Amino acid sequence: MSSATPAPVSTPARRLPLAGVLRVGRPSDIWFKPALSVVAAIAPPTLTLLALGRLDLAMYTMAGSLCALYAHDRRYAARAGALMWVVLGMLGGLAVALVAASLTVSAVVLVTVGALLAAAQKALCDATRIGPPGHVVLTFVSSASLFAPQTLAQVPGHLALAAATGGWAWLVCMAPALVRPHGPERRATATALKAAAAYADTSGTGGTGEGRAEARAAGYAAVQAAWQSLLSTGARSRTRRALEGLVVRAEVALAAPTEADAGRLRAWADALRSTGPVPRAGLPRVAAGEVVAVEAARGRWARLGPLTPLAVRTALGCALAGYASLALGIGRPYWALVTAASLYQANIALTWSRAVQRVVGNVVGVLVFAAVVPLAHLGRAALVVCCLAFSFGAELLISRNYWLGSVCVTPMALLVTEFARYQKPGELMTERLVDTVVGALVGFAAAVAVTNRRAGDRVERALTAADRARERAARLLAEPHPGPAALEAARRALAVALADLRATADAAAGEWWQRALPQERVVLAEQSGHRTLAATARRQGLLPDRGTDTKTEDARP
Repeated sequence: MSSATPAPVSTPARRLPLAGVLRVGRPSDIWFKPALSVVAAIAPPTLTLLALGRLDLAMYTMAGSLCALYAHDRRYAARAGALMWVVLGMLGGLAVALVAASLTVSAVVLVTVGALLAAAQKALCDATRIGPPGHVVLTFVSSASLFAPQTLAQVPGHLALAAATGGWAWLVCMAPALVRPHGPERRATATALKAAAAYADTSGTGGTGEGRAEARAAGYAAVQAAWQSLLSTGARSRTRRALEGLVVRAEVALAAPTEADAGRLRAWADALRSTGPVPRAGLPRVAAGEVVAVEAARGRWARLGPLTPLAVRTALGCALAGYASLALGIGRPYWALVTAASLYQANIALTWSRAVQRVVGNVVGVLVFAAVVPLAHLGRAALVVCCLAFSFGAELLISRNYWLGSVCVTPMALLVTEFARYQKPGELMTERLVDTVVGALVGFAAAVAVTNRRAGDRVERALTAADRARERAARLLAEPHPGPAALEAARRALAVALADLRATADAAAGEWWQRALPQERVVLAEQSGHRTLAATARRQGLLPDRGTDTKTEDARP
């Protein structure tokens, strides 16, 4: 176990990044899933309202339809439950908003309610890791509903519309299970294999230390996502066991990248993209059959305690942004509120990046709206078609960079406000731009004001967990005949602990106003942990035997 004295290399405040904030990346492997699902969920209810001449009710049906954006990375058994909770959460926030709107016309009170709802939605979505898109869509629905004219008598009917379309969204998202029942697990496993192959490539070609560290972190994140998909509730079928074996291969490749066959990993990943049988990994029987669900429920509930600073930031930032918008005389303060809510990420550095992306995306999106509005005003049908096109475009682009997605989200949100009646485009655009700037500035200021000193404590806890997991694996390796199941459990626990350590250290590194982080201890813990991982995999027969020498493994950060 490392006991090196940490070097205080952190500073109280860090420079905010600009380079790379707007860089366009590769799209998500599953971008088409939420894109097609949200269009399929929105179109039938909205077109029905159009035929009935009640397009003014579309904001309530869209509330339920937008639930189709969630849980596409989860296997269908887990997706069913996750989507049910998303729909219930959406209905709960909508109910509070509609009741508040029917009881008071005080904009200050409504903004306060919206800010508290946003904070609760942020905390719950982060705790359950139900994302993307996380809390932003739920906050958009509840905040907009706060400022919709409402009476108590109308609330049950509006909630019924949202519940019905939420149920339709559930069916849309579950329908692919009839064609490809193991699609999400196969896709998650393929992503893990490709990420492991990418790390093996950087190790074999002697890539830069920073590039290799990023590749390894991405690899472990992909592997943990695959495990969370595979080890959620449900019986283990033959297909699922075969996929588990492939994830083990990806995990072993990350532990010993110089011995990994990147080409073979990619070939397995490509095979999983088809509908053919799952390739066999050729693992020893124990490794393939004794996969232990170490912290299988990590993705369901994280501790709410560490999320308190983020929740306070959200509540304060959203409230102040809404109040500032009211002070400026803007008629839609919920736009400023939602802008502030969308900023809050794991740390200050990421929050700053999101603020820049949000402002740039909204400004460009307003320009797109100005170009499209003449077409949308040709008729109600044209208005609906434009909204559907932008909803698809948002999911197509948002995984490349958030600002690109905002280019489509912004005109879509502006067009939705015209479902009840056409409005003056110039006034809409001005209010949106002002609220965007106000929400971004005030929201980021609140993030800076509310410190998160618990980030350093979480790094210490993650270090302790990683050291304990490594020591347990080392003790088993020292035994002449360790139990195969115990060895597999120790390897999995160590892999999870190292992945959690890296994620925690990265999150803390972007936080302001905290004590110096133990950077050296993190590096040493990762080095020794990855050497032990490789030795454990070799002892299990997952790697060629090199005797007792494990120091030659590539374990550099």
